[in-house]
Parts: sequence; structure tokens; C-alpha cells
Amino acid sequence: MKTPKIWAILAFSAICAISLPSFGQQRVFNWLPANDESVRLDPANYHSGRTYHPGSNGGNIHVDIKAQQPITIFLTDAEAWTQALQHPEGIAQLRQLCLREHIVETTYVCELPPEAMTLVIHDERNGPDNAVFTGLGAVLDPNNKVERAVGVGIVTVLNRRGSASSRFVAPNDVHIQYYRWDCVENCIQPEYQWIEQVKEKYDLTSFLKVYGGWAPDHEGTQVSIRVKSPVPMAVAMLPSQIANQLHTQPGALETALEKTPCQQRGVQSLQFQCTFNAEDGPQSLIAVPESTSNVPHKKAEIEMQAVKCVANCPPPENKQ
Repeated sequence: MKTPKIWAILAFSAICAISLPSFGQQRVFNWLPANDESVRLDPANYHSGRTYHPGSNGGNIHVDIKAQQPITIFLTDAEAWTQALQHPEGIAQLRQLCLREHIVETTYVCELPPEAMTLVIHDERNGPDNAVFTGLGAVLDPNNKVERAVGVGIVTVLNRRGSASSRFVAPNDVHIQYYRWDCVENCIQPEYQWIEQVKEKYDLTSFLKVYGGWAPDHEGTQVSIRVKSPVPMAVAMLPSQIANQLHTQPGALETALEKTPCQQRGVQSLQFQCTFNAEDGPQSLIAVPESTSNVPHKKAEIEMQAVKCVANCPPPENKQ
């Protein structure tokens, strides 16, 4: 059995709302293949790849790209890219994040800002007039859907270069393999909740109160105890076998308390926590006034909650 080094002096209801840690093995994450696409570009063509929507802290991307002819890769603001497709003369002024030039085969990675960004691929070969926007390439498998930033104002461009059946002057086939960051090991984790075990408001007496019937169900099981009393109290968790003997052997209380670190002496208003392991076996909560003489006719309150596995619980270990 272990006792915590830091005692949470918080309202008992607040503890119930705390998100519980996972007691299972740590999950392992890695890049896994997501959808992919093949596109065909003519000289100076552009291709609108996936549009990313990172969270407030930004994000990362991982993409494998392979081309037959050199290409330029960059990320740009999704909205600005949509506007540029409608007004191609503005493409040269776009912000180009994580610019990579003269690429034939690469693993493309980039740290994203917290805003929508579109992956753009540009065929580096000169067109008939390098200053003129020559259109978009063709997705060879249109059934493989990828979210794109494409404005409604470029319908004519898409019609001109919108299908694999279009006639290409000098085709450059590009394959794009997207990846997702996902769990690869220990993905199904146990779920834990605070479960109420004891909650009572009772008339104080000189007799020992014993609340049994609880046992830790996993290693590092947390227990939270709250007491409120008009007189100083001794409150502790004891092995149930020992706690049950104290009714007939009240003189053994001090000896029993010496053997448990999960205890508080002389407390009137306190909330504290202890930690137990499954091998500690059944436990009982005890409470008694420090002085059993002249106990006032008032009420005391005692509550106890314990963390319990409620889903995806690991099987209990077989004891030889």
C-alpha cells in the first residue's frame, strides 16, 4: 500500500470531476497511410492537393510524393488559394510555406500554423508562356476523394483540364500518398471513474464506525476520504479483517493504526487521498472520536469515493 506525497485539499465534488489518468500502457502513435491520389500535369500546371485544418496549436503533415518530372511543392492559405484560382494573376503573390523545389521524389513534412492550408504542386517545366496560368492537372482517379480548396469561378479551367481523358502535351504523372497521425499500439485504454462507496451523516457516539465491503481492483487505486466533525476524529483505512476485530477488541485500535499509513488523527474538517494496490485486499474505512468521553450530541459527516475501472478493464492477474 502507498500513501500520496501531496494531499489534495479540494472540495470533494471537485475531485469527482477530475479527469482520471490511464493506468494502462501508454498509447503509441505513428504516421499511417491514408488516402492517395495520382494526378497528371502538363508543363506549368498546378494541382490542388489536400486542405488541412489544424487545431489552435497548429499541426504537422507527412506526405510521400513521387513525380516523373521536377515539381515544386508548397502550402498556402486555403482561402487565398481559392481566390488565386479565380484570379490566376495573383498566384505569384501567394505565401508559400515549406517551399520545396526541383522535387522528383520526397517525403514532404511541414509544421502548420493554426489556419486552413492547402497543399499545392506545380510542374516546373516551362509552358508556352511561363507568365500565363496554364490550368490545373487532372486527377486520374476522381473516385478517390481528397478535400480541396477550389473556387466556383474556375469551372472553365476545370472543364479544360478536368479529366484523365484530356489530351496532354507532355504528361507528368505525380503520385501523392497522404498519411494520418494515429494510434498503433495500446490503442484501447481502460476507462476509470470515481465511484461513491460511503456517504453518511450520523449522530456522533463513542463507538467505532466501520464501513467495509471495498477492495481495490487495479494497481494504484486511488481513494478519497472527506470528514467533517464537531470534534477531533481518527479516520483511517484498515484491512477489513483487522477492522472487523476492533468491535470486540477496541483496545487494539492504536496498534492497528500504527500499521497503516492511510490515516488522519485529530481532524475535524479534512479531505485526503490514499493509494492501494490490488494485492492489499479488502479494506474498511473506520472513524471514531479521538476522545470517547463527553461526545456531543451532534452530527458528523463522512464520505469516501474510489477509482474503479468501468470499461476495457484488463483481466485480473492469476495468482499462483
